[in-house]
Amino acid sequence: MKRKCIAIFLSLLLICSTLVNNIQITKANTKDNNTFYDLNQTEIVNAMGPGWNLGNQLESVNNRVPEETNWGNPVITESLIQSVKQAGFKSVRIPVSYFSKINDWNNYTIDSAWLDRIQQVVDYCINNGLYAVINIHGDGYLSMDGSWLLCNGADQTTIKKKYERVWEQIATRFKDYDEHLLFESMNEEFDGTYSTPNRTYYNNINAYNQIFVDTVRKTGGNNTKRWLIIPGWNTDIEYTVGDYGFQLPTDNYRSSSIPSQEQRIMISVHYYSPWDFCGAENGSITQWGNQATDSSKVASYAGEDYLVYQFNRLKTTFVDKGYPIFVGEYGSIDKSLDDSSNTYYRAYFAKKVCEISKANGCIPMYWDNGYNGKYGFGLFNRTTKEITQQTIITAIMQGYYS
Repeated sequence: MKRKCIAIFLSLLLICSTLVNNIQITKANTKDNNTFYDLNQTEIVNAMGPGWNLGNQLESVNNRVPEETNWGNPVITESLIQSVKQAGFKSVRIPVSYFSKINDWNNYTIDSAWLDRIQQVVDYCINNGLYAVINIHGDGYLSMDGSWLLCNGADQTTIKKKYERVWEQIATRFKDYDEHLLFESMNEEFDGTYSTPNRTYYNNINAYNQIFVDTVRKTGGNNTKRWLIIPGWNTDIEYTVGDYGFQLPTDNYRSSSIPSQEQRIMISVHYYSPWDFCGAENGSITQWGNQATDSSKVASYAGEDYLVYQFNRLKTTFVDKGYPIFVGEYGSIDKSLDDSSNTYYRAYFAKKVCEISKANGCIPMYWDNGYNGKYGFGLFNRTTKEITQQTIITAIMQGYYS
């Protein structure tokens, strides 16, 4: 009798195990079987905002080698992504660098294990109902040894050939994914100077964006309908909106099923203004906005009126013409050890960026680099998966949904 009970138990266990495995397989394969919902401008913006950056992970590079723990963050887990989802975020930007993962001597082939890991992290997001954005991130940083996507590089023919080949492989890998995946052509691409853009170099950036759009579309599958994201010079609002050389790419290879009056391209910008408050690692400027109580701790530029002005320009130039704005990064570092009121102003800044983004048809993506404490951007502890800045997260949600 005991043996019979054990046998029955083992049989039931095997059946349950099989059912669980089938469920897991079904879930893992949703990327291939899901219907692609072709969302229009309003629908995609509402679906993605507010968003969060998985910063300083897959783009972290040491000695030309990208690895997700290079800059001190732990291995990415699905439980972290679940915490991000539970906090209220609806999309995740996943910055990715390639560097030595590209074999320059074998037709610029990307290391398959690296693509596998990128795909796994994308799946963490999509399988939990989040939108995911992947890009080519650090390969255009002049400050990094081995960078190659350089708008001021001498051999643009080789750069463009390599860039096309890299995006061809990425797009092919993901061409059957549904609308929850978006591609961003590159990150903060410029020649390293913060003055007026060089027109020749800007033309190279425009060319990269055109190569990106054409290459992705030509891989077929759902990529003919997928929303694509492109930046202007250094993702700078002024140099993207103003008369400095930015050109929208044509989208000649997109699906004919897309209504002719609609677009499927977003414009990427970053918002860290004023930098003295958002990113300067000192305790001088710790407050921001009309509610600041100490004028000596407030930057003399880029207050609330400037935020409204810049986003209104984005709306007039792009959003009103069918091109949503992807605010790929915004945020401010932790200076609470210098000024105990800093957390309040960081939260207020995030709230206003989200409020103004929503009002102007933009998708705000908070920059989280995983670092908590002095001068960190972190909202979560990536080891424990716990929230570390609930005040800021609450402000983001209040601002976006106000």
